[in-house]
Amino acid sequence: MTTDSEARAGTRGAADGRDASEDCPEGVDTASLAAVARMLGEVAGVIREAGRTVTAIATDPQLAASLGRSPRTGVRAVRALARTLTEPAGLGYAPDGGRVGRAAWLGGVLTSRENLAVAVAVTSLKLRIRLCAVRHPEFLKDGPVRRLLGAIEADRQTQALRVFHRAVRADGAERALAALAPSLTEVMAWNALVDENPFNDAAAWCIVTGSRAEGDPLLGTSIGAWARWDRGAGRAVAEPPDPALLTVLDEGADGGGISAHLRKLTAIGNDGRMIIQRVTGPDGVTRYLVLLAGMAFGLPRNATPQDLVGAVTAVGRNDSPYTRAVRKAVAQTVPEGASIALIGHSQGGIAAMNLTEIPEVNQKWRLTHVVAVGSPIDFKRPRDPETRVVSLVNEHDVVPNLEGRSPVSVFPVPADWLEITWVDPAHDFPQCHNVGVYAQSLDEVVPEARDRVDALLAPYRGVVEETVVFRLHDR
Repeated sequence: MTTDSEARAGTRGAADGRDASEDCPEGVDTASLAAVARMLGEVAGVIREAGRTVTAIATDPQLAASLGRSPRTGVRAVRALARTLTEPAGLGYAPDGGRVGRAAWLGGVLTSRENLAVAVAVTSLKLRIRLCAVRHPEFLKDGPVRRLLGAIEADRQTQALRVFHRAVRADGAERALAALAPSLTEVMAWNALVDENPFNDAAAWCIVTGSRAEGDPLLGTSIGAWARWDRGAGRAVAEPPDPALLTVLDEGADGGGISAHLRKLTAIGNDGRMIIQRVTGPDGVTRYLVLLAGMAFGLPRNATPQDLVGAVTAVGRNDSPYTRAVRKAVAQTVPEGASIALIGHSQGGIAAMNLTEIPEVNQKWRLTHVVAVGSPIDFKRPRDPETRVVSLVNEHDVVPNLEGRSPVSVFPVPADWLEITWVDPAHDFPQCHNVGVYAQSLDEVVPEARDRVDALLAPYRGVVEETVVFRLHDR
């Protein structure tokens, strides 16, 4: 089953053109429910801001000063504000903002005080998870996923961890993570809002309202903290031609389609290399393909810019060592003004989108297409409105969740993006994230998605005139 950007907005359609509501056992109008879930998230955000506004008024020194001038009226006003901020008939326990408000808010988090904004936000998240279950019935069947959600709802984080631990022991960490992947973002946000960790709430609220988070909803670690470790200048060095490798990379008279490009990334591996190919298209025009691999295996930091630290940083920053290294490789190979299609897997897809956000890159070259495969890119936006963006996601792949938007999100991507998600029979992570598995899925599970992408990249199918492999370095 495939979906596109319209489907991710809530009007999910099946591959054969049937209406999404036909997939729901109860015949529920999923598009309307998605709209309700989005509205509830917005309402929760408004209620939260109302609590901050009332807190600001209640803690304003001018209010305290006015008590001396009009004690009776002032006391009534203070009592009304206090009831609004702390009682169930008002906003629940909702003080927030400023030193006094933040201290009171922290006390409420640590003591699990009821909060109207959080209650509405959790309702929105529950509805999104229920919508996810339309495509993933395992979310409702008796099993680890349902027991985990039940523990979170009961505010029993220790029990939730035990459920997950038992699932890991029974099925392995890979399958346990993949089982949650279709709605992992919503599950983590729900847990963050009801747990006693005050540091992950900000990221959870971004998920609720559909905005970019500056931290993770698990521990609350900020992207800025990761970025302090990720300061390499980025460097690209062209490798000497390897006849055996070039034979594999130049396979096919027409340069190949999207699945062929992904197999080229399989050929170079995840050890810090990228590919640039000069292609003469069917119209005789010379264009360039830039193929970017995903994160390298190993330590969180290594000699290449394709490490874990770089991947996390690149989600929230567009000027990472990987992005800088790719810019230098392109500058060595591609003449100014040339047309470029960027195809990236995982961290490579993030780097590709980062390039589209940088003004100097858009001034030098024409970035016509970006195809991101298994990449968390949904909050990035190309500077050039003519750049066509394609996002391909296996719904059991955990990685696309890392920016705070799940594969079955109720929040739409821009209308001119092509976003295709599908349910792959391989539910194990990280295997389902592997670039070779994505290539195989495009050929065997969703060939119609492959054909749509190939049609978009038709100008880049032609004679491969030159292939250059670069080795990327962090410094």
